Amino acid sequence: MSPCLAVIPAYTLAPFGLLLLLIAVMPLAPAWLKARWDHGYPAVIGLLAALVAGYYLVAVPDGRQALLHTGADYGSFLCLIGSLYAIAGGIHVQVRGEATPLANVGFLAVGAVVANVIGTTGASMVLIRPWIRMNKVRISAYHVVFFIFLVSNIGGALTPVGDPPLFLGYLRGVPFFWLAARGVRPWLATVGLVLFVFWLLDRRSFRRLPRRLQAAAAEHAETWQFGGAGNVLLLLVIIGAVFLPPVPGLREIVMVGAAAASLRFTPPAVHARNQFSLGPLKEVAWLFAGIFVTMLPALDFLASRGPALGLTEPWQYYLASGTLSSVLDNAPTYANFFALAHATVAAHSPAAGPALAPPAPLLLAHAPRLVLGVSLGSVFFGAMTYIGNGPNFMVKAIAHESGVHCPSFGGYIFRYSLPLLLPVLLLTGCLLL
Repeated sequence: MSPCLAVIPAYTLAPFGLLLLLIAVMPLAPAWLKARWDHGYPAVIGLLAALVAGYYLVAVPDGRQALLHTGADYGSFLCLIGSLYAIAGGIHVQVRGEATPLANVGFLAVGAVVANVIGTTGASMVLIRPWIRMNKVRISAYHVVFFIFLVSNIGGALTPVGDPPLFLGYLRGVPFFWLAARGVRPWLATVGLVLFVFWLLDRRSFRRLPRRLQAAAAEHAETWQFGGAGNVLLLLVIIGAVFLPPVPGLREIVMVGAAAASLRFTPPAVHARNQFSLGPLKEVAWLFAGIFVTMLPALDFLASRGPALGLTEPWQYYLASGTLSSVLDNAPTYANFFALAHATVAAHSPAAGPALAPPAPLLLAHAPRLVLGVSLGSVFFGAMTYIGNGPNFMVKAIAHESGVHCPSFGGYIFRYSLPLLLPVLLLTGCLLL
């Protein structure tokens, strides 16, 4: 939770709302306007962030502390995202896979499992390029969308390494394998249902292909190749850095050092085969800089008014944390609802002590299903928009650079996440929480 506890007026949410609107609308703008946005979006983002930062410095008690806290969170976020992007860009995987519906389902299922081992960001950066090459005969927008659903979000819901919100829970005292033991049923149900929906779409797409293209897709099987093997060790360094003692700056220094080593020693031929550039990272860095600052009022608005919401049931925390994780980065959303659940339970368990630290023992002892609801809601619903989780927008940027058509911000929501993903998330939440 932000260190600022002042009551935040609703109008301070306007810069964040405007930023979301620009992200949604500008890709659909006329060519001349879109070109200006592509060139000048850092200045617009900087202006919106400056408005919020100025308000916090002038009008909010401890506003400077809140901004410093947010800056530190953003720095950690960018170091993790950037280092994984750089290192994964030095790993070239060529799969001997057929672009048939069943083969694609198998690939996404493996990606969902891998996301729990190397994180959704690591899995996304390593696997998105092989996924695009594997389906190059008939790659479509929904291939990118379902990759984001499963590999960049839902897959990483079982371990603290899997997704940043769960790592925050681990730091607050949730045991490493606690969620894997209690969340495996909703995870399996959600992954299985989303894979089934994908299979239906992919089978229909495959059957509509001319026979010669069906044969090409079925017979398309590149030889197994793996380039940049040294980067696997650097990827393990990044994962190991997550578990270093919480010395300020230590994890970030290790991550940046590993990324620098990758950029320095990866053979140029591997980067060339991956069409690697820092363009997508630059775009994500600017976008999330604006999001981290402008969402401060939204998080503090929730913190000051959250207890009045009367959330007491796991499904309520699942839906509430999920709704905000759709449009806010899911890590701070998790932190806020975790704190709200702790305050709610402590208020009804005075003997346990409301100031208990870390908060997880109280929650796990008295309301473990609230922790499950916050955890799954924050991770699953991060797939609802491009900005719900860090890897989402980066996968879109990489796919776009590879020449793949990707839906706009609104198209992603109204064509895919609302009609296809949301019913699955609601069903699994209602039945299994």
